[in-house]
Amino acid sequence: MSQKKVDLYKEQKANRAQIIRREKRILRLEKTIAALVCVVLVGWIGFSIYSQATRPSDDVTVVDTQINVTALNDYISGLDADVE
Repeated sequence: MSQKKVDLYKEQKANRAQIIRREKRILRLEKTIAALVCVVLVGWIGFSIYSQATRPSDDVTVVDTQINVTALNDYISGLDADVE
């Protein structure tokens, strides 16, 4: 190995603990930022869906529908009369 490589290796070996701590700190910071971005993204999507679901809409009209169920009531009454 050339002397330059040997000197670089000795320098890295001497500072290996500091280098490892710095790399761990950077990795932890990257993971924290990624988790924070995911939480913000999920929160934003959830809030958007919630606000769309609960927003009152002016173009929706409520229709009151009435159903004639006398035939069904007569049928059920007939069944009850047959049982007795």
